[in-house]
Amino acid sequence: MHGAYDAKAGGFVPGGASLHNCMSGHGPDAASFDKASAADASKPDHIVDTMAFMFETRAVIHPTKQALESPQLQHDYWRCWQGLKRNFNGSGKV
Repeated sequence: MHGAYDAKAGGFVPGGASLHNCMSGHGPDAASFDKASAADASKPDHIVDTMAFMFETRAVIHPTKQALESPQLQHDYWRCWQGLKRNFNGSGKV
């Protein structure tokens, strides 16, 4: 497998996966959100040569000590959303 995951291009290797609790933050990073928001939606977007998986669980995740000490752990994962701009103000107007 090869390619890039479109919702977080810098964060996944081809064929990679993530696991999220339904009440924890997950989704496109700020750069991917901005890119998708600026895309020309009048033309079809054909995505090829990429595959990644995101699993979501309603169960509370209790990471093991081994997982928390793993070199693969992304300690700064939360930073990918720091550039997200507020797009909604609750008034129904953007």
